[in-house]
Amino acid sequence: MSVWTWIGVALLGGVGANARFLVDALVTARSGGELPVGTLAVNASGSLLLGLVTGVTLGGSALVLAGTATLGSYTTFSTWMLETQRLVEDARFRAGLLNVFISLAVGIVAVALGRTIGAQL
Repeated sequence: MSVWTWIGVALLGGVGANARFLVDALVTARSGGELPVGTLAVNASGSLLLGLVTGVTLGGSALVLAGTATLGSYTTFSTWMLETQRLVEDARFRAGLLNVFISLAVGIVAVALGRTIGAQL
C-alpha cells in the first residue's frame, strides 16, 4: 500500500469513528427502549453500506479506504458485545438475548440488501 493509502486509512478511520459516536448519540437520545438501539442503528447501517461497497465490487485501495478504514471504524462489534454483557450482568437476560438475535438478523439482512443494491449499480 502506498503512503497515501495509509494516510487515507488514518483520516477515514477518524471520520468513521466520529460518525459512529454521532449516530449512536442521536439515536440513543431519541429512544427509550430496553435495548441499545444506538449501537444497533450504527451496526445495521454499517452492514448495509459494507454490503453496498462489496456489491459494487470495489477492490484494492478503494476497498481498503471505504470498507476497512471508514466502515470498519464506524461499526462496533466490541460495543455490541459489551452492551449485551451488561444487560445479562443486570439480570436482563431477555434483553440480552434479543440484542444478540435482533442485531444478527438485522445485520445479515442489511448486508444482503446492500450487496443486492450494489450489484445493480
